[in-house]
Amino acid sequence: MGESSVKTLETPTDVSSPTVTETEARRDTGHALLERLRAPRRPRIWFEILLIAVSYWTYSLIRNAVPEQKSVALANADWIWAVESRIGIAVEHTVNHAVNSVTWLIVGMNYYYATLHFIVTIGVLVWIYRFHPGRYAAARMVLFATTGVALVGYYLYPLAPPRLMNGQDFIDTVLVHHTWGSMASGNLKHMSNQYAAMPSMHIGWSLWCGLTIFAVASAPWARILGLLYPTATLVVIVATANHFWLDAVGGMLCLGFGYAVSRSWYGSLPHRLPRHPVRTDRHPAAEALLNRFRTRQAP
Repeated sequence: MGESSVKTLETPTDVSSPTVTETEARRDTGHALLERLRAPRRPRIWFEILLIAVSYWTYSLIRNAVPEQKSVALANADWIWAVESRIGIAVEHTVNHAVNSVTWLIVGMNYYYATLHFIVTIGVLVWIYRFHPGRYAAARMVLFATTGVALVGYYLYPLAPPRLMNGQDFIDTVLVHHTWGSMASGNLKHMSNQYAAMPSMHIGWSLWCGLTIFAVASAPWARILGLLYPTATLVVIVATANHFWLDAVGGMLCLGFGYAVSRSWYGSLPHRLPRHPVRTDRHPAAEALLNRFRTRQAP
C-alpha cells in the first residue's frame, strides 16, 4: 500500500511537468524572437535609401499639410518673444541686424541654412552605415523618432518665425540679399508651411549629427567639429531670423525623445552598441530555443 501511495502521488507530478516546460519554452522562444528583432543587423543599402526617401517625403507631406494658422502662429510668436524678454534672452533681433550688416557672412549663413541641414545629416548617416553598421539602425531610429515627434509639435503649436512677426523689424535675410536660402521665403514660400518653426529640426538634426560624431569618431579634430556644427547651426538659425532660441530648446527636447525611444528598443544608446553586427543572419539564441521547442512538440 505504501508503494502504491507513493506512485499515485508521483503520477500528477510526472504529468504536469511537461506542461510547465512547454510554457517556459514558449515564453523563452518569445523573448528570443524579440531579441532577434532587436539585435543589430547589417543594413541593406537599397532598403535604407528607399526608407529614407519615403520617410522624408512623408515628413514633408505631413509638415506642409498642417494648417497654416497665421493668426495663432503670430500670437504664439508674440508670446515666445515676451517670455524670452522676461528671462533676458531676447537677443535675436540684435544678432539678426548685426550679422546682416556683414554681407558675405549673412549670405554664407543663408546658404548654410539651406544646404548643410541635408548634406551633413545624410553624410553622417552614410558614414555610420559604412563604418559603424552595428550602430546604424539605432542611430537612424533616434533621427526618425526625433523627426516624428516634431510633426506633433508643428500641429499642436503653430509658430511664426521672427522674420514674419509684425512690428518687430526682423530682417528676412534671404529676401534682402536675394539668395536661395529658405523654402519659406521668396518664390518658394508657397511650397512650405511658414508657420512650423517650433521645434527647430535644424537644431534637432544638427545636434544628432554632432553627438553621433562626438560619441563615435576616434579623431579628436572630428569630435571637436561634431560639437561645433550644432553650435554654428544655432547661430545661423537666429541670425537669419528663422527661429527663436526657444525653438532650439524644442528641437533638443525632440532629440531627447528620439534617444529614449531608441534606447528602449535596443537596450542601449547607439554608440554603446557593437561597431559591427555580432550576427548578420539568424539569432543563435532564438534558433536554439525554437529547435528545442519543436523537439518537445514532436510526437
